[in-house]
Amino acid sequence: MILTAQQLADLMPNVTQLESDEPEMESSEHYTQLLLLVSCLEWLWKDENNFFIGANLTIYFSRQQLKNRDFRGPDFFLVKNTEKKPRKSWVVWEEDGKYPDLIIELLSDSTANIDRTLKKQLYQDHFGTSEYFWFSPETMELEGYRLKDNKYQPIIPDENNFYWSESLGLFLGIYEEKLRYFSIDRKLIPTPEESALQAQAEAFQAQAQALQAQTEALEAKQRVSQLEAKLRELGIDF
Repeated sequence: MILTAQQLADLMPNVTQLESDEPEMESSEHYTQLLLLVSCLEWLWKDENNFFIGANLTIYFSRQQLKNRDFRGPDFFLVKNTEKKPRKSWVVWEEDGKYPDLIIELLSDSTANIDRTLKKQLYQDHFGTSEYFWFSPETMELEGYRLKDNKYQPIIPDENNFYWSESLGLFLGIYEEKLRYFSIDRKLIPTPEESALQAQAEAFQAQAQALQAQTEALEAKQRVSQLEAKLRELGIDF
């Protein structure tokens, strides 16, 4: 059962913003992958102010969980229709009872079993999170689930092995051994750096085209001048 904001407040009336209590990422591959997921989406939605992205951040949702620390926070989660501002953690009873709309876990040897079982059950039954994905930076295992009738059903990938996310309005797929976002027409969503390089390349291309057009115009003018000179030699007026 998902508790209302008031029920949560009644349970924990004296608790304010809590510090996140998450361990370091398992490896440099996990850190790089998490950074990609965050930076690409932040860049794509840079003009939006109604979402929050949590990266290796604890979600506090009940007194028992706070006491026992039974579950760590997701590696990546998205909450829509909320204020975009810095947070030390995601405290459900301070956020109008909101839970993540989408969660992505990065599998590792030490967490894979929990991510596939206990956390999946938690996100399904207690969080009511619409979509849940997991990805292994080591084995490239990628799976996605969508909540239907209160149960997670597998998301079927397309012919490119891309998984459509309704929460993101984007595809998730593997590109150069990294989990990346793709637009509805399957175009790669760039990082800020990739976007800058693309803009630079387009500017260089535009300059090259302008120079080529200028050169062609000059060559055409020279040909006209040469033709005029030849006609004068032949005594032809024009």
